[in-house]
Amino acid sequence: MSSNPVSAALRSGLFTRLVGRRILYYKELSSTMDEASRLAEAGTEEGTVVITERQTAGRGRFGRNWVSPNGNLYFSVVFRPSNSVLPLLTMVSGVAVARAVRKVTGLSPSIKWPNDVLVDGRKVSGILVEAVADGASVREAVVGIGVNIKLDPPDIEVLGGLANGLENASGRPVAKDAVLRQLLLELDALYLQATAGKAPLDEWRGLLQTLGRRVTVSWREESWVGQAEGVDGTGNLLLRLDDGQLVTMTVGDVTLHKAGS
Repeated sequence: MSSNPVSAALRSGLFTRLVGRRILYYKELSSTMDEASRLAEAGTEEGTVVITERQTAGRGRFGRNWVSPNGNLYFSVVFRPSNSVLPLLTMVSGVAVARAVRKVTGLSPSIKWPNDVLVDGRKVSGILVEAVADGASVREAVVGIGVNIKLDPPDIEVLGGLANGLENASGRPVAKDAVLRQLLLELDALYLQATAGKAPLDEWRGLLQTLGRRVTVSWREESWVGQAEGVDGTGNLLLRLDDGQLVTMTVGDVTLHKAGS
């Protein structure tokens, strides 16, 4: 496989309408989110993709550090969504990752609300969405996606044993360029459908292993405990608290309870 996954993906054929109009490849960046945000601010076209082999300061949700060992997939995409499409970006991206993983590897991924893609209960991909508003309108949004292709035992240990790579999970080599190409194809199709008013809500629900489980949702210094009953039309979690109240969670970290707890 080529050391440059972009070249390999393009040689295989990347037939997208929006995502990948412009693709920038770097051997190393502090963060693809930072570079994509800088380009978005400078007026780059929608669908621009920034990809790197290695991040020195990758980040996840809430500013957390994203461990970025070599050999995995790290990229960000610039979007200019409407106000109605912006809340759907996490859903669209999660479904795109799940589809790509399934089609390339044959694995059966699930999603832990709102943005972790899992295989056999271990994280193989994370998604980050950051947006900039201009008054009441969205000016730009950047979607960052990291996919673990291969994680060595020391990397898994650093991540507390909660993550895994696609090669480890499938037991065979996985071509990074094949994952990139399929993911960009899926993301392109799903985003365009969302802009046309067709969100992948049913598919998203079917992938969410959080639903029907007793969970704790934490946000800043607060936490809520209850049953994850469903999601609304934009992917927010509907949580039935122990006192019977139904609350809508738009953000937060989910901890799944063991059966009976």
